[in-house]
Amino acid sequence: MNVTTPDYAIDVRVEPRYLPEQSMPEAARFAFAYTVRIANVGAKTAQLRTRHWIITDADGHVQEVRGPGVVGEQPVLAPGEFYEYQSSAVIATQVGTMRGSYQMLCVDGHQFDAEIPCFTLSIPRTLH
Repeated sequence: MNVTTPDYAIDVRVEPRYLPEQSMPEAARFAFAYTVRIANVGAKTAQLRTRHWIITDADGHVQEVRGPGVVGEQPVLAPGEFYEYQSSAVIATQVGTMRGSYQMLCVDGHQFDAEIPCFTLSIPRTLH
């Protein structure tokens, strides 16, 4: 959870899952989907403007992804509202991590980053 001030606060939660039907282990291709829930827990309306993801596989290879919005949208969230979307990532190992941030812009012109907490990508029964 990222809380910058009571006025500017966004809670980000992510649920990943392995996609065996889109993976090719023999070719070092492991596909994962993830559902993201972004909730405005602050007092000001905010728009998600950009995203920054850091994706790291078990070999330490890092991919950075930057761009406008998420899944082609730049949602505006009033206090108490949330936005949910699904996306995916492909890595070369059975296990990896993702983390990042969303840049938010409030109606009063204030900009801040909403942290995306680190989460694990893992095929089932790989981690104990």
